[in-house]
Amino acid sequence: MEALGINLPGLITQIVSFVILFAILYKLLYNPILNMLDQRSNKIKDGLETAERVRAEAEEERLKLRDELESDRADRERVMATARERAEQFREEEFAKVRAEIDAERTRAEASITREKEAAIEALRGEFADLSIVAAEQIIERSLNASDHEAIIDSVLKNAGSGAASN
Repeated sequence: MEALGINLPGLITQIVSFVILFAILYKLLYNPILNMLDQRSNKIKDGLETAERVRAEAEEERLKLRDELESDRADRERVMATARERAEQFREEEFAKVRAEIDAERTRAEASITREKEAAIEALRGEFADLSIVAAEQIIERSLNASDHEAIIDSVLKNAGSGAASN
């Protein structure tokens, strides 16, 4: 082998040195590097699992919030509908109250007008009776007693009433 330029004792020394170096490197570096890579792989896997769990939780929260928003929207619409109904009911009640007040005021006004009309008619009758008595006294030139007075008034009013009714 020397003809090939290979020194057998040097080759054996180098092979033994390589095996020793390999064993030392295997023991000191290979296992720690593999452990470090395994730990790194586990961290990455844990990180991915955590990220997936967080994503799932976020999706669940998003769906939950969407459901709550829809529920809130439905509640808001229900409250608005109730408020509209109450406002309409209040408006109708107030309208009915105002209408009742107007009708009551109209009734009071009609009653007042009727009373005033009757009072005016009575006053007019009284004056007419007084004028009739004065005219009758002047005509017959004497004073009448109470019963004659009433008979003349009734006669004049009947004649005046039938004359007004025929007009």
